Amino acid sequence: MAELTVPAAQAILADNFAAWVQDLGLVVESVASGEAILRMPYSDRLVRVGGTICGQALMSAADTAMVIALSGSYGGFRPMTTVSQNVTFMRPIARQDVLAEARMIRLGKSLAFGEITLKGANDGKPAVHATTTYAIL
Repeated sequence: MAELTVPAAQAILADNFAAWVQDLGLVVESVASGEAILRMPYSDRLVRVGGTICGQALMSAADTAMVIALSGSYGGFRPMTTVSQNVTFMRPIARQDVLAEARMIRLGKSLAFGEITLKGANDGKPAVHATTTYAIL
């Protein structure tokens, strides 16, 4: 199986995700088998009352990062759908980019399990922890 490159992973974002997810401006920083790091650039459009990045954007970044990590396991994109996503918001992220670090925990025949940590890019402090399950179609 061929290794998924960063440019190929970035192309997966452009070719397979809804326009509003693409509007998040996610950038693949690294990808390996079962792992990926994506950057979500700070934008005033993602901020809610109080100046922090909204939970909806953070959850979308986590979900998207895991799809890229799983694609790294396959050497390319495979259709999949989110079965569950459990998110714990531990602290707010304000006025900085977000790094979404995703890693696969288990890849089965029809289900995949993973976890994602979101951190402020400037301070490196974990802010969000998510666990996910995907059906591989």
